Amino acid sequence: MIKENNYRYIDREKSWLTFNARVLQEAADESVPLLDRLRFLGIFSNNLDEFFRVRFAAIRRLSLTGKTGEKVLGGITAQQLVKDITAIVIKQQSESLRILEIIEKQLEKQNIIIVNENELNQEHQNFVHDLFIQSVSPELVTIILNDLAEFPLLKDTAGYLAIKLVMKTEEKAKVLGLVKPKKEIRYAIIEIPKTINRIVVLPQIGDKQYIMLLDDVIRYNLSSIFNIFDYEKISAHMIKITRDAQLDIDSDMSKSMLQKIATSVKERRVGEPVRFVYDSKIEKDTLNFFLNRMKIDASDSIIPGGRYHNRRDYMNFPNLGRYDLLYQQKAPLPVEGLSLEGSILTKIAKKDFLISAPYQSFSYLIKFLREAALDPKVTTIKITLYRLAKNSQIISSLVNAAKNGKRVVVQIELQARFDEASNISYAEQMQQEGIELIFGLKGLKVHSKICLVERMEDGKMKRYGFISTGNFNESTAKVYTDVTLLTSHQQILKDVSKIFDFFDINYRLHRYKHLIVSPHYSRSKFCKLIDREIHNAQAGRPAYINLKMNSLSDFEMIDKLYDASNAGVKMKLQIRGICSLIPGVKGMSENIEAISIVDNFLEHSRVFIFCNDNNPDVFISSADFMTRNLDGRVEVTCPIYDEDIKKQLIDNFNVGWKGNVKARYHSEKLDNKYRIRKEGEPVFRAQLETYNYYKSYLEIPSENLS
Repeated sequence: MIKENNYRYIDREKSWLTFNARVLQEAADESVPLLDRLRFLGIFSNNLDEFFRVRFAAIRRLSLTGKTGEKVLGGITAQQLVKDITAIVIKQQSESLRILEIIEKQLEKQNIIIVNENELNQEHQNFVHDLFIQSVSPELVTIILNDLAEFPLLKDTAGYLAIKLVMKTEEKAKVLGLVKPKKEIRYAIIEIPKTINRIVVLPQIGDKQYIMLLDDVIRYNLSSIFNIFDYEKISAHMIKITRDAQLDIDSDMSKSMLQKIATSVKERRVGEPVRFVYDSKIEKDTLNFFLNRMKIDASDSIIPGGRYHNRRDYMNFPNLGRYDLLYQQKAPLPVEGLSLEGSILTKIAKKDFLISAPYQSFSYLIKFLREAALDPKVTTIKITLYRLAKNSQIISSLVNAAKNGKRVVVQIELQARFDEASNISYAEQMQQEGIELIFGLKGLKVHSKICLVERMEDGKMKRYGFISTGNFNESTAKVYTDVTLLTSHQQILKDVSKIFDFFDINYRLHRYKHLIVSPHYSRSKFCKLIDREIHNAQAGRPAYINLKMNSLSDFEMIDKLYDASNAGVKMKLQIRGICSLIPGVKGMSENIEAISIVDNFLEHSRVFIFCNDNNPDVFISSADFMTRNLDGRVEVTCPIYDEDIKKQLIDNFNVGWKGNVKARYHSEKLDNKYRIRKEGEPVFRAQLETYNYYKSYLEIPSENLS
C-alpha cells in the first residue's frame, strides 16, 4: 500500500546531515589511515559550516516568517525542522569530539603528539614564545569589550577566543572599607589569524613529533597580550559564529553584474547569525555576556562544542613525512589512444575519448586548451566556468589564446557559492586581456560544464569540444570523480553552440537535437525516458534504470521513479549525498535499491543509464535530480554515442554497484548501514577497483603506474 504523501519523501536537510554522518563514519573507520581520518574530520566540519550558511539559514528565514513551509519541505514545518537540525548537529558534534579523542590517542602511539599550552617542555616553551613574538603577535586583533557602545562585528566562521579577566580588587577594597568586594570582570576577544597556519609543528625530540594548535600558542602567551592589566585570573574559550550566506543582488540598473555581486559578497559579512558554537567548558557568565551583547537568541542554533572549533583546518594537517599514515596515492593513468605529446585535436577528429578523473589525468583538458590557443586554424574558444583552481591553468590557457588573437568567450558564474570573490577576480583579469565575458542569466545560474572550439579546415568551420560532469578545476580533479567527453561530433557541438547563443540572446528558445538542456527540456525529457521504461516493463520487455548522481530531492522526479517501480522497472541508484526517495517500500518503491559510496575520493559524476529494451541509452550530465538543477539552472546532459565509451560508463556503474566496503544503504531510518559482505565474498572497494579497471585497458608495466 502506497504511503500518504507526507511520508513518501525523506526531508532533504536530514538526508544531507545523514550524508555528513557518512563522512564522520570515515573518520571513525579503523581501516582508514590515521592522518586521513583527521582529514575526514576536517571535511565533516567544513561541510557543516556550509550547510548552516546556506541550507539552515534558508530554513531559519522561512521559520521566522511564521509560515510553516510544509509544502516545499515535504510535510515538516520549518519551525520543527530548525529544532530537529539543531538536535542532530549537537549529537554529531559530540560524536566528532569522541572520534577526535580516539584519533589523538592513536597518533600518540605513532609518536605524533598534539600538545596544549600546559604540556610544553622547556625547549618547546622557548619555541612557542619566539613564534608568538615574531609571527603571531603582529597579526592579532584583540578588542576589550566592556566599554564599547557597539559590539564588534565577528566574521563568518572565523575562530575567536573569548577572554575573561578577573581583576585584582584588594587595594580598591581597602580604600572603600569593603570586606567582600565584588570582583571586577573584563571581557575581551581575540581573532585567531588566518594568515598563519593553524597547525603548528614544534621541534622534533628524538623520534617524537609534536603538534600544537595556533589557539594554544595564543593561550600560552595571554600574559604577554594583557600585561597592562592587573588581573588575578584569566581564561580563554573558543567561540565562532556562522552567518546567513544569502546574496542580496542590487536591482540598480546602472551597476554592472560584476559590481552587484562584488557589493553583495562584501555585505554577506554582516548577514544574520544562524549558529553560535562555543566551548562547553566556558563559564556561564562569559557565555551569557557574549550571547547578550551579540543579540543571539533561541531562534539561532546555539551549539556546545569542544575546546577547538573550525576543525576544517584538519583538512590541511601536515603529513610530517608519515606517508604510512596516509592513503597510498596512485598516479593518474593515461587514456588509451591519447598522448600529452602529440596533437590532441587530431586524435579527437577521429573518435571520441572519455577522461575519468582522478583515475585518469585531467591534464588532457589543459592540453586541449593550450593546443587550441596556439593553433593558427583555431578562430574561437568558448567555455563555461563555475569553480576554478586557485592558480587556474584553465584561465592561463584562455589568456594565452586571447594573446594569440583568438576570440575567447567565457561564461563565468559569478554566483558560484563561496567562490564569488575568486570568480570576480578572474573575471577582472580576463577582461583586462580582452576576453569576452558573459555574466549569467537573470534568475538562472549557469552550472553546465561545456567548451567549444571552432577551427577552419579546408575553408570550412569544424567544431571540437568537451562536455563534463564536473568543474574545470585541476585542483578538485585530483579528488572529485568526474567524467569528461572529448568530441568532434558536429551535431552535438552544434547544440553546444546554440547554448552559447542562448547565453547571448536568452529570450530566444532554442531546440536541441542531441543535448538535454535545463531549464527548458530536462524535466520533460527525463520523464519521457522513464515512461519508455515503464511502457517496456508493462509490455514484458527488459526494463531498468541505473542512475548515478550527487543528490535526488525533486518530488516530481521521485514520484516518477515510484511509478516506474510499481510498473516493474528495476532501478539501481548510486546517490552520494541527499536522497529524498525512500527505497524498498512495498507498493511504492520495492523495485528500487539505493546506495551511497563515501571513500577517499568524492563521488561527483552524474551518469544516467536507461535499458531501452537492452539497447542502453547512456548520458553524462552536470545536473542532479534536484529542482534547482531541472528548473533553475542552465545544465547540460549529453548522450554517449561511442560504443566503447558507453561500455566504459556502464562498466563503471557496475563496478560502483559491486562495492562492499564503502557502500551504505539509503533508507527511511537514516541509519547509514553498510552493505555487508556475504560469507566468503572478497573485499571489493569500488574506487580502487575503478582504478584497476582503467589500468586494465593499458599495456603498461605496473611499476610505471605507482
